Amino acid sequence: MSVVEQYARAHIVTDADQVEEERRAVPVVLRYDPENDPRAVRVALPDRHEWTFSRSLLEQGLRAPAGTGEVRVWPLGRVQAVVEFHSAHGVSVVQFESKTLLRFLRRTYMATAQPVTH
Repeated sequence: MSVVEQYARAHIVTDADQVEEERRAVPVVLRYDPENDPRAVRVALPDRHEWTFSRSLLEQGLRAPAGTGEVRVWPLGRVQAVVEFHSAHGVSVVQFESKTLLRFLRRTYMATAQPVTH
């Protein structure tokens, strides 16, 4: 089993008063390490904040609102999804293209698939 790391672009939309320039796409790192925790994924934002949460939460949140506590995920229309992160420093709301998160999830399941032996 190997680590899956995917670089993505997302929009941080936390503050409604942000100027358009601040809403530009930012680099985000999606990471899955099956050796460390086969049920968890990590998301790292550019300001070095990083959250670890259930891979199943991410999957569920692409279909319908899911999560409580520190991480919540929900679909936004047909092509986007929102991930909301809560910490002692406040709330970060990050908007992704759903296909980016689906591609990442697909790669995590491929990384944990057992080879077929005959």
